[in-house]
Amino acid sequence: MHFYDYEKNFLGITEPELYKYDTAKFVIQSAPYEYTSSYKLGSSQGPDAILKASHFVEFYDEMLGIETYKKVGIATMEPMNFHHKVDADAIDYIETETEKHIKAGKFVVSLGAEHTVTLGFVKAHNKHYKNLCVVQIDAHADLRFSYHDNLFSHASVMARIHEQDVPLTQIGIRALSAPEAELSASTNKIHTFYAHNIRNNPHWMDDAINTLSENVYLTIDADGFDPSIMPAVGTAEPGGLFWDETMEFLRKLTQRKNVVGFDIVECAPIEGSVLSEYSLAKLAYRLIGFVTKK
Repeated sequence: MHFYDYEKNFLGITEPELYKYDTAKFVIQSAPYEYTSSYKLGSSQGPDAILKASHFVEFYDEMLGIETYKKVGIATMEPMNFHHKVDADAIDYIETETEKHIKAGKFVVSLGAEHTVTLGFVKAHNKHYKNLCVVQIDAHADLRFSYHDNLFSHASVMARIHEQDVPLTQIGIRALSAPEAELSASTNKIHTFYAHNIRNNPHWMDDAINTLSENVYLTIDADGFDPSIMPAVGTAEPGGLFWDETMEFLRKLTQRKNVVGFDIVECAPIEGSVLSEYSLAKLAYRLIGFVTKK
């Protein structure tokens, strides 16, 4: 396994003892897989853009009052190379690579292109953590049985996770088909907190966390945020989450539950703008801090 040094690693960490794989508690891996994107292309460039933007994120987290990386160490792996692997083969590859880090005792942070990659991350974590559930921050339900005749479409990733019998709690959903809504309503294994409902419910954060088991895998689609603060996404939807409320939810989530891994996906960089990739880099570091602080 090959990891990046300070010139390319997350945050631009210069101290070898804090970015080397053997000593780091956290691992950043990139899965630049983009095969089924159906609107704006470019998510394959998202992981690298986030890594580059992270070099401008302050080491000191003002919300947590610590320089998180000094407490835990963060190793950054070279990107996965899919060698024309697609669909099931790509998922198997992602699962295998992720499991290597879990077996090595690392907390795995994944930067993905299209949301399909989350299936591989979840399958790896589900093999090592009992009673795993998934929290999905997203504009889209991604519960279609298939999309464009592809079972491994980004629009079907949560349907595949549901088939793994992993409970799912969705946050901020505001775009889905009628069959997706029917599936969500038909099972107690899916809890969907629609964007328009959480605006009218001051207790939505606690209500959502109360649906969860102890071990949580967190997946964050960049379009879960409102496009006014996160414009560089493949399929933007108005009415999304804003920064401060998201930080408060993630703070509560990490305090009350055991978050065992997380991913950030679907950033499609816009030429001339760095707002989205910088915000997502800060989000990744903040989440590492939340987990560390607990």
